[in-house]
Amino acid sequence: MPYYTLFNCSITDLTTTTLYSHSGTLAATDIQGFYNIHPVYIALNEGHFTHTFHSETLPPVTVKQLPDQVELYCGCTAPNTKLCAHQLQVLYNILHRDELRVFFDTSLRHQKIRQVAAAYGLEQSPNPDALFNIDYNNRKTDITPIKPGLFPVTPDNIRRLQNMLTPQQPLPPTLTSAEHNKACIVLRQHKYNRHLLIELYEAPATKSGKLKNPFTPVQPLALLWQNNNAAELKFFTAVARFQQTPSDTKTAADLDALKAIISNPLRLPFLYHDATVSDNVTTNSLREVNIQPLRKGIEIIVVKLEEYYQVRLQVTLNEQTVQADALPMRFGYFLQDENIFYFIHNFNTLQLLDFFRQQTQLLIHTSQYQQFQEQVLTPASNNIPVHYTYLKPATTKELKQLNLQHDQRRCIYLSEAGNYILIKPVMVYGDREIPVRTQHQLYITTDKGVQLAVHRDDAAEQQLLRTLLRQHPDFTEQLENGLDSFYLHKDNFVNDDWFLEAFARWREAGIAIFGYNTLKDHKRNTHPAKVKVRIVSGLNWFNTQLDVQFGNTKASLKQIQQAVKKRSKYIQLDDGTTGILPDEWLQQFMRYFSVAELAADVLKTPKTNFTAIREMYEEEQLDETVQQELTLYETKFSDFTTIQPVAPPANLRTTLRHYQQEGLNWLNFLDSLNFGGCLADDMGLGKTIQVLAFMLLQQQQQRGTSLLIVPTSLLFNWQSEAAKFAPSLSILTLHGPARMRDTIAFNEYDIVLTTYNTLLMDVGFLRHYTFNYLFIDESQHIKNSSAQRHQSIGLLKARNRLLLTGTPVENNTFDIYGQLSIACPGLLGSPQYFRDTYAIPIDRFKDDKRAATLQQKIKPFILRRMKQQVAAELPDKTETVLYCEMSGEQQAIYDQHEKELRDYVNKMPVTTEFDENVSHNMFVLKGLTKLRQICDSPALLPGEKPYPNVSAKITVLMEQIETRAPYHKILVFSQFISMLQLIRQELDSRQITYAWLTGSTTGRDEAVQQFQNNDNVRVFLISLKAGGTGLNLTAADYVYLVDPWWNPAVENQAIDRSYRIGQHKNVVAVRLICPNTVEEKIMRIQENKKTLVNELVQADSSFLQTLTRTELSAILQPI
Repeated sequence: MPYYTLFNCSITDLTTTTLYSHSGTLAATDIQGFYNIHPVYIALNEGHFTHTFHSETLPPVTVKQLPDQVELYCGCTAPNTKLCAHQLQVLYNILHRDELRVFFDTSLRHQKIRQVAAAYGLEQSPNPDALFNIDYNNRKTDITPIKPGLFPVTPDNIRRLQNMLTPQQPLPPTLTSAEHNKACIVLRQHKYNRHLLIELYEAPATKSGKLKNPFTPVQPLALLWQNNNAAELKFFTAVARFQQTPSDTKTAADLDALKAIISNPLRLPFLYHDATVSDNVTTNSLREVNIQPLRKGIEIIVVKLEEYYQVRLQVTLNEQTVQADALPMRFGYFLQDENIFYFIHNFNTLQLLDFFRQQTQLLIHTSQYQQFQEQVLTPASNNIPVHYTYLKPATTKELKQLNLQHDQRRCIYLSEAGNYILIKPVMVYGDREIPVRTQHQLYITTDKGVQLAVHRDDAAEQQLLRTLLRQHPDFTEQLENGLDSFYLHKDNFVNDDWFLEAFARWREAGIAIFGYNTLKDHKRNTHPAKVKVRIVSGLNWFNTQLDVQFGNTKASLKQIQQAVKKRSKYIQLDDGTTGILPDEWLQQFMRYFSVAELAADVLKTPKTNFTAIREMYEEEQLDETVQQELTLYETKFSDFTTIQPVAPPANLRTTLRHYQQEGLNWLNFLDSLNFGGCLADDMGLGKTIQVLAFMLLQQQQQRGTSLLIVPTSLLFNWQSEAAKFAPSLSILTLHGPARMRDTIAFNEYDIVLTTYNTLLMDVGFLRHYTFNYLFIDESQHIKNSSAQRHQSIGLLKARNRLLLTGTPVENNTFDIYGQLSIACPGLLGSPQYFRDTYAIPIDRFKDDKRAATLQQKIKPFILRRMKQQVAAELPDKTETVLYCEMSGEQQAIYDQHEKELRDYVNKMPVTTEFDENVSHNMFVLKGLTKLRQICDSPALLPGEKPYPNVSAKITVLMEQIETRAPYHKILVFSQFISMLQLIRQELDSRQITYAWLTGSTTGRDEAVQQFQNNDNVRVFLISLKAGGTGLNLTAADYVYLVDPWWNPAVENQAIDRSYRIGQHKNVVAVRLICPNTVEEKIMRIQENKKTLVNELVQADSSFLQTLTRTELSAILQPI
């Protein structure tokens, strides 16, 4: 997911050449579709772009133009070292398409707006953006005024208004054109093809309301466009259908059209045209008819004769029964009884009527009757009643004997038909199943083989139908389709889990459901989820117990987790079905899993994340113990001033400042709750002292062995500080090839000290030991949660964890997650949850609310004091030492030169003071200078043989600069210009801006002013001779002395370049020392000869004059 930023530029500054300089590829402008980029969202100076390109969808690309840079984001997986191909394509489109560029190019936009503004008289406005909106619409830009009602006075608009104010168009057509006219529906036979023709007419009416000539036809399609009533639209469309040339056969669509006409939403009179009177539509050839749907009255009669069964169709109208051919058939759809036209609304009934009008009866031989009944009569009874006259009605006594009055059940059968699910309601009478939407006659067979007719329970069947109809609006429309089942498309059956709620309602009504398991591709569990949640307290965790049941099948937590990972409401169950979670529970479970981890049969939420428990769970879900603990935590963390103070440990060899004592109180407070944390005080405030004091408290409480993990460069610092301030701590150092490689002796020590690099090699055995504490110094080194360092520390076991860092956030918000996920596991949820909830909104969209929420969440677990907050307690100047352990190659070069000088000194005459013989003096001085140069970098050594540039000091110094430079200005002193040049090369490679001052610098004042006044210049490289005196550099508050001088007075002068009158900051001076070298040994001798050394002149040889022969020999002895 590449992020890329174009610094110090805007869209208007970009050219094709500029784009190619930032891209690893050329734009494929010759490929079809390259310019089809379109914005999903676009506004001034930002947009979100995509498009389908060669059947592939372009990943979303976001472009955001800020005052001094252009930020881009792409959803692809390309590295973010250069513009990816998608970012390049989008930028290329923006540059070369005005309708996109106008949103990023102020000059172009104002030009376009002023062209439009001229019509409004606003083309001279100094700020067009304040008057007009610009929108993107289908590869065009629309420019519209912001002020409502602002009207462009143009010739076209004037003409348009004139036309509207003086309309010349006729009024929309209506069903009647005159006030006293009435409309009617005329049914007549086509003059030539004899098919039904349905037309609309209007005619004047008499005072009594009767229509009179002339009859004027009305075109139904002309009436469609002014109508928005659904029933009327169907009506006019159906009339138009019967004015077209019909097919030779009737269709179901014809019947549907007739139903729409006969529903007659306009309540128009129906008139029948008698062509025998006149071919023309006149008063004489028309007579009014009453059209009614024939819903009942047609049935099949079966009479048993001696050798045959007689089958005939019988029609009952107005309590009179006639044969099917006794009434005239009009237009193929209506049975006429005087002035009543009975409409046959069912297509199958219509066909059956046609058949029996041609053949009045059927005689079926007894030998063929059973087959005829099963294959013809029974299916026919789905739509039309079949009356078996030969069946004797069952008596009440017989019904009781057969228990038929009580043996009734309601069922629903599911089946498939193509893309549809059929839903058949069935009433079960004893062993007979009757689809309630059919006209089946119910009969039963007694033990003696006698068939008896039984009346169906209409009330129970209608109740069953009503229960189904309430579940879907489509079912009501299907009541007249002649089917024995309702139907839904498969998509509608499962959409929004319709069937789940329907099944629940039907089961509640006592209706049995069959056939679901036979449906193809329908393996979803038919039972709604029943969820129970309970939170109980564990040792360091709140345990969430989830019970999710689908009928008799329980979903395991692992199955729920799989669904949550996929953001799917479907849970695969052990019985092969898929349970369906309600959306609200899926969202809730996603929250549960985002802040908790799965452990066996519970979700474990760390107690450090106690605020999430209150936010996510209802109070009735919380165990009483959990509620008590939450109240305790909320009370304790609501006010840190109430933290109980702790007495400093007796074995601490220093006095804690007030804020350091508060830090110790805070550490002890977190420890009392078994909560980890992060001590993030600014550099120079004494994080090491506070932690050493806390280690001594742990020692007093006999808590056991703790592991301290530090960068290699700080290993000696910790050893030195512990020996100085907490000598009672027993420390085992795991470092170097001769280190211990097991945990056997760990219990004998208070602290096991190791480095990050050593940990990577030793984690295999370290992870089997349970430490009291993990102390992790410079924890920004584990900010990347996917890095090996972070993962290795995550394998270690400890009662608690504490982080130390001066820069908890270096690059982005996600740095916090990587560190606190070690100190407070689970506090910030999963990496993806943190990224989506906090990192992206805060870093990319500057979401202040999310930032405030995150700050509130982590506040109890991070203690950070800046120097300015505790300035009154700080000394004006703080001096410290950073030990820089040399690598094997650098150390080997140093050892070789040290041995040569040591051998020379050992052969010198033994005297009380250093031999003042010039040749000895100069050789020793030269040898010591070489050793100091090697400590900086062997590349500084003079001679024809080039030495490699391997420098522990440059490595440590770069770490310090990259950490401090964003917040502080830094001075770097060295007496070797060649060392400054090596540092300069590193700063250049890291694109860190700096100032430079050596003895050969001509613009001395310019360099000083550049550092003092330019906020972008964070580092000042200064040589000893150039910067020793006369400089006022109060912008700096960190001073790094790369190589120590023999005379501390020289060092003090360098430090004083920053610390002098006018300085309002506390200055931190840092000496870089290679341990176990001439640097460290001379520094110790300087401490012992402090008074004498301060009086020496500023020359290296002067210091040598104070050394005894024994001291000089000791300096060169290996440790």
